[in-house]
Amino acid sequence: MSLHDDAVLVLKSYEDQEVLRQAYLDHLQAYPDGMWKACEAGHITASALVIDPGHGRVLLTLHKKLRMWLQMGGHCEPQDATLEAAALREATEESGITGLTLLPGGPVRLDRHPIPPPCHCHFDVQYAVLAPAGAVQEISDESLDLRWFAYDEVADVADDSVVRLLDATRARL
Repeated sequence: MSLHDDAVLVLKSYEDQEVLRQAYLDHLQAYPDGMWKACEAGHITASALVIDPGHGRVLLTLHKKLRMWLQMGGHCEPQDATLEAAALREATEESGITGLTLLPGGPVRLDRHPIPPPCHCHFDVQYAVLAPAGAVQEISDESLDLRWFAYDEVADVADDSVVRLLDATRARL
């Protein structure tokens, strides 16, 4: 099964955000290359919120290009067999934490947002990953900083999309 096929199956089984979910499915139907950065009409991305529920905190990255505190995430790669694998890979690469595990139940949210030309938007499929006990982060080349934030601090540093992702994640815990 291709990553495109996996994305369609994941989105068909996702039960929230019906209008947005359908926009993702319509995009994938219209653009066979809609999984890849080269698709200028927009493309699917995979992200993951790194969460440490035992300490009531999340790990955010200060994105190098956007200069915003965000969850880990990015573009799908040819070696990604599934969207879950892409999200887990991105979270591991950007956090430097080994042993992350996906929160069961599939994607937590969907978030479509504009990006600078030549592309038009990211169709982000958002997951959550649990940090193992004693996790130590290591900054990557894609980040200016990595920092743990208590749940109640996130709204002060991050945009509404990250706050909604945190709220949806906490509702699943």
